[in-house]
Amino acid sequence: MIIVTFLLFILTLLCLLIHIFSLIIVFSRRFFNRKKTSYDSQNQSITILRPVSGLENNLERTLESAFLLNHPQYEIIFCVSKDTDPVIPLVKTLMTRYPNIKSSLLIGEDVISKNPKLNNLVKGWKAAHYRWIVMSDSNVLMPKNYFNQIFARWIDKTGLVVSPPLGTEPQNFAADLEAAFLNSYQARWQLTSDSIGHGFAQGKTLFWCRDVLDRAGGINALSCELAEDAAATKIVRDQGLKVRLTAMPFGQPLGKRQLRSVWNRQLRWAKLRRDSFPAFFYLEILSGFVFPAICLFFACLLSSTSFMLLLWFFIGWYMCEFLVTFLVGWPFSLRQALAQLTRDMLLPLLWLLAFSPKGYQWQGHKVDIKK
Repeated sequence: MIIVTFLLFILTLLCLLIHIFSLIIVFSRRFFNRKKTSYDSQNQSITILRPVSGLENNLERTLESAFLLNHPQYEIIFCVSKDTDPVIPLVKTLMTRYPNIKSSLLIGEDVISKNPKLNNLVKGWKAAHYRWIVMSDSNVLMPKNYFNQIFARWIDKTGLVVSPPLGTEPQNFAADLEAAFLNSYQARWQLTSDSIGHGFAQGKTLFWCRDVLDRAGGINALSCELAEDAAATKIVRDQGLKVRLTAMPFGQPLGKRQLRSVWNRQLRWAKLRRDSFPAFFYLEILSGFVFPAICLFFACLLSSTSFMLLLWFFIGWYMCEFLVTFLVGWPFSLRQALAQLTRDMLLPLLWLLAFSPKGYQWQGHKVDIKK
């Protein structure tokens, strides 16, 4: 029993150290990232592909941000699947509002996969005029120096630069819960993975040099996985190149959310991770507070150690996360703190349900999880 107790204490300590290490990584990337690219971003011509489907919170603001970038030469191609989509008038209004920015609207769908977003993007990729192409989701709020931040990460052996979403401006608890998943959980682990040289793509921003994807067979190669970002990760690594993340994620204004939609989205992403990277997904059950807390509980029980240690562990764990969330400027409030606690309680259930054989829905499209 002594050995078991010792191992439980060691596992708890190891989880805490990894937790703190990941938070230090986030802090350091926010304040001390100084890597330089060999490219002068201002001299590069770039195509922005924005797949759009339906109306959502802050959509006019996020779409308009693409017209306000500090860059001399770029084009915007909006991709819509159906000519009945209610977003079309908004897109046309923005294009008229900024006549000096080269922009176009393409309508139609090339079905090359089960992924509706990828099918929507095919026509845009074919129509792109420039070597550098960024696929940017409609709900990404692009800062004026968007391209500068991306090119800052195009360093040696880079094949793709990406950014996970950063949930901003939550206006109710459901939105805070989504921010808790996106920010101090998913973005934190993705930034950590990137910092140790093992970055994964996430499709909110995928910045390509056309040559990289063309060597794999063009945009059709992204259909080899259900998720285009998972396919992108494998394509880049197969060429001996790296997926790199921007120093910090780009914002996605959340506004108000519904708990059901937040949960369904997280479950969909969990199923896609399980499908594309099963070995890494199996380890996700060890993340969050629940696993080390269980280890410490039984360690205290077996060793007759005071359960006050578990309380102090709880306080230390979350105070570290709360502090870094606040210091790096991510949304933080009492409601967000409660959302982070709720998130960790939900993670084991989310992990278990991800093994369900059922597919998922994405903006009205039914997708079968089976390949």
